[in-house]
Amino acid sequence: MKFLDEAKVYIKSGDGGGGSVSFRREKFIEFGGPDGGDGGRGGDVWVEAVNGLNTLIDFRFQQHFKATIGTHGMGRNRTGANGSDVTLKVPVGTQIFEEDQETLICDLTVEGQRYCLAHGGNGGFGNAHFKTSTNQAPDWANPGLPGEEKTIWLHLKLIADAGLVGMPNAGKSTFLASVTRARPKIANYPFTTLHPNLGVATIDEREFILADIPGLIEGAHEGVGIGDRFLGHVERTRVLLHLISAQEEKVGKAYKTVKHELEAYGNELTDKAEIVALSQIDVLDDAELKKKTKELAKACGKTPFQISAVTGKGMTEVLRALRDIIVEANTEEKPAKVPKLRHRDMVVTDEGEDKGGDEDDDQP
Repeated sequence: MKFLDEAKVYIKSGDGGGGSVSFRREKFIEFGGPDGGDGGRGGDVWVEAVNGLNTLIDFRFQQHFKATIGTHGMGRNRTGANGSDVTLKVPVGTQIFEEDQETLICDLTVEGQRYCLAHGGNGGFGNAHFKTSTNQAPDWANPGLPGEEKTIWLHLKLIADAGLVGMPNAGKSTFLASVTRARPKIANYPFTTLHPNLGVATIDEREFILADIPGLIEGAHEGVGIGDRFLGHVERTRVLLHLISAQEEKVGKAYKTVKHELEAYGNELTDKAEIVALSQIDVLDDAELKKKTKELAKACGKTPFQISAVTGKGMTEVLRALRDIIVEANTEEKPAKVPKLRHRDMVVTDEGEDKGGDEDDDQP
């Protein structure tokens, strides 16, 4: 499946149905009075986070989503049918922005989370509503109100517990393939990985999700190489696993290059917990390994792990270190604040659903 992490979409909720102008007509009842029903409400446009998706590729083939209109009211005080809602199914971790791509509408981080993007128009009142003591036979009704329409942007930030960062050919995809069932493309040339990959790692009967992103090179924040746009997919992680290939001539410089790109990207990536590992150590002899480990330790200020996905050396220790940080972070995490929704949005809870109405739902 192809990967797409942003999409531009046009949405429109349904228009409300018009009210009916009708009068009661029965035998022996000369002045039956008005009995025009109200129009139905237009359908809403919703967005919902679902499991099983990790790309927005479906929105490349369909960019327009329209809810149906409410039907008109009818005689005998019959209300028109409401329009059908339309729901955009998106991966967990999707953010919805206004057309300016700066105003955040909602951030869907939990499976089943829903948000109403566009409300359907209210149906118009039928003429039965306008009967008064001075006007017993009103011959007008309200038209339905138009629905809302807008253009929005969908931005996907994958949900993972740990993120793999490093320069191209640092062994990130090989690491992911060796500890999970993910099968990313692996080859001996730079930028083999062109989009993020996810995998579930298991250590001591505990699972966590790893995200592998394309490699970073000097100047990535300025668009060099593939750029740094995929760093958004590790913003939500608890910990970063920074891999430096033992084949690099200057491992300390390679480490600092990636750290500089993380700092340039911002969004507190450099504040995240970090595990540093010297990868592909199977290509070095003992003397060279000792030398490069010492150089890397000086650059990062800690003793790096030594790992090889080919021989399996050090892999268990790294996974356990990742697990410990993730478990600790999950334990200390404060309950997430529930974003304040507009007063007629629906909030889905375990007890069921509660749908509020606008204070001005009724027409004047």
